[in-house]
Formats: sequence, C-alpha cells, structure tokens
Amino acid sequence: MLVYKAMYKFLDDEGFVHGEVLDFPGAITCGRDLKSTRTLLASALADMAETYLIEGKPLPKPAATNTDPESDIEEPIYLLLTGANQVAVVPQPVES
Repeated sequence: MLVYKAMYKFLDDEGFVHGEVLDFPGAITCGRDLKSTRTLLASALADMAETYLIEGKPLPKPAATNTDPESDIEEPIYLLLTGANQVAVVPQPVES
C-alpha cells in the first residue's frame, strides 16, 4: 500500500469540487460534490498507476510534505496494489 496526499478545492456554490493527488502527476478530477470527487479521484489514481506500470515507468514516490495553499481539504489517499496471474486452467477432455 502506498499513501499519497489528495487535495480538494470547492469551486462554486453549486458544490463542484476539484480533486487531485499532489504527489502523483496526472491523477486529477472534478465532481459534483466531495463524495463523488473522492470516488473519482481514487479511480483516477488507480488508472494512472496502471498506466505507469504498463509503460514500465516507476510509480511516483509519495511525498507527505507536498501541500497546496489553495486547497480546502488535504487528506491521505491510498493506492492498493494486488497481484494475480492470468493463467487459465482448462480441463483436459476425457478420452474414452
């Protein structure tokens, strides 16, 4: 598990919220409210991490000291990585 820092900024009176991961370039989104922006940002972080790995790039190192003076909220956001194989076990036909 890697712990990055998320920031959120309220954009207007209608509730729109900008969100980005301060220490993971490209993980950015905007939602209709804080709850949906948190969900969208978690998805953006996972998508960006997958893209980095597919392209053979190292993941950015979390930097707990990163901050944005214009943010309204800053909080940890967690990137959980899991491993799996893609081997399909196909039953062999029974010979009679």
